[in-house]
Amino acid sequence: MKIALGQLNPTVGAFKRNAEKILQFVQRAKKQKADLIVFPELSLVGYPPMDLLDKDHFVEDNLRYLNQLAKEITGISALIGFIDRNPAAQGNAYFNAAAMISNGKIISKHYKSLLPSYDVFDETRHFEPAPQLKDIRVHQTTFAVSICEDIWNDKDFWKRRRYPIDPLPALLQSPKSGLLNISASPYALGKQKMRIAMLQAIAKKYKTPIVYVNQVGGNDQLIFDGASLALNKEGGIIAQCHDFREDLIVVDLAEELGPQHAVSQSGIEAVYRALVLGIEDYVSKCGFKKALVGLSGGVDSAVTIVLAVAALGKNNVTGVMMPSRYSTLSSLKDAKDIVKTLGIPSKTISIEPMFECFLKNLKPVFKDKIGDITEQNLQARIRGNLLMALSNQTNALVLSTGNKSEMATGYSTLYGDMSGGLAVLSDIPKTMVYELARYINRKKSIIPKNTIIKPPSAELKPNQTDQDTLPPYEQLDKMIAAYVEEHKSIAQITQMGFPRNRVEDMVTRIDQNEYKRRQAPTGLRVTHKAFGLGRRLPIAQQYREFNES
Repeated sequence: MKIALGQLNPTVGAFKRNAEKILQFVQRAKKQKADLIVFPELSLVGYPPMDLLDKDHFVEDNLRYLNQLAKEITGISALIGFIDRNPAAQGNAYFNAAAMISNGKIISKHYKSLLPSYDVFDETRHFEPAPQLKDIRVHQTTFAVSICEDIWNDKDFWKRRRYPIDPLPALLQSPKSGLLNISASPYALGKQKMRIAMLQAIAKKYKTPIVYVNQVGGNDQLIFDGASLALNKEGGIIAQCHDFREDLIVVDLAEELGPQHAVSQSGIEAVYRALVLGIEDYVSKCGFKKALVGLSGGVDSAVTIVLAVAALGKNNVTGVMMPSRYSTLSSLKDAKDIVKTLGIPSKTISIEPMFECFLKNLKPVFKDKIGDITEQNLQARIRGNLLMALSNQTNALVLSTGNKSEMATGYSTLYGDMSGGLAVLSDIPKTMVYELARYINRKKSIIPKNTIIKPPSAELKPNQTDQDTLPPYEQLDKMIAAYVEEHKSIAQITQMGFPRNRVEDMVTRIDQNEYKRRQAPTGLRVTHKAFGLGRRLPIAQQYREFNES
């Protein structure tokens, strides 16, 4: 029995394009003599479709394309993710479904049992749980079918289960030739190892081979890593797809034979590849071809532009230098050097005349001296306006360069450095930005050494450094991770060895700047808790932790 793992990159709602990709993969699998090809969750639709599911015609179009696909799939069986209607008079209107197609017909439909509604997921908003579980048969061989979350609730693997039921015991109560799982499981740092450990535990527990097929590609802030694989009943990996790119492999479950394609060898390599894929798909799927990056000579803009060039090509990325009276010569040189190294087009527009004009015209309005923060933010907003003007003129998407540390603490300017269509580093702590810079330079110097070793500075006033206002990033990033990602209290973070007054200041900054983050561009998610879709806090709220000191 040969099974093809069709790891593809769908675009949400692009039914024609997605169907064409599915057929291309089907033809490739047939050439490799596969009996069955398995595609990811909602592979015809793209994941997540979100409130497109409020449009009945969206679901109708998905069904029409599925029926057309079925007629064209012959000589091989296929398991394809789609949205099906719920015929019952109660409950949500749709099922997250998989169609088993053989000989030009849909021979069975299978529905998702466990519907996640945590972090970035919101499936109970539209989908109804499976009313029953069904197997599939291919050439007299029986397989259990599950969809993504259905395998994430094993009581022997998780300390605390999210759901009162686990569909796997029912699916695997009678002997099967294997468990098929179609998924759209988003990437997060360290998740690949955890996912493999979970799959291995299931394979060993039920003594069954597993074929796991995951979506790949970027859809808005979510990045799907793919990394589909097949395991034998002892939990050994017998076939492996690439991560962060489309792939198709064919595995023989009986012979336990299949290709082992390369995957990321380190966490920072996975983050790098995730961000490149996220940029590429966000830009292209939103209808753009080119991007703009404001280059300051700092490490954030340097890493962002390198990622952009890797994603879009050097002819499609423009670096924009916008020096002011406070820009140092060394920073301007660093910006010019990276432009030269990357071989990309660039523009230099001094903001000094505009800045001087603002100061002159505001002086009689303010009467007293213009405030320090006001003056700093003016510079950032002038730069933001220039980038957006260039974007309007050239139809290039502006990539903003702020990192997670800045986004958390509000060390950024609305309508200034926060301007843009995609916040590439908004889930990357400053310390990880430096890791990325070193990874980028692992073989040759691309980012100037001075950019990496100099103290970080916004260069909005004389001799400014980030640590004039913020704790050292090595400390700050640990506190942010504890508060935002691990949900620890002030007391718990203080017990980690940080001064309470510093922890309280950090927490206050994070809480008070929710309004800024809500107005920020979409950011690419790479940690388990990013700002955005997966962290939903009220803006107008006044909860403060009980003072235990």
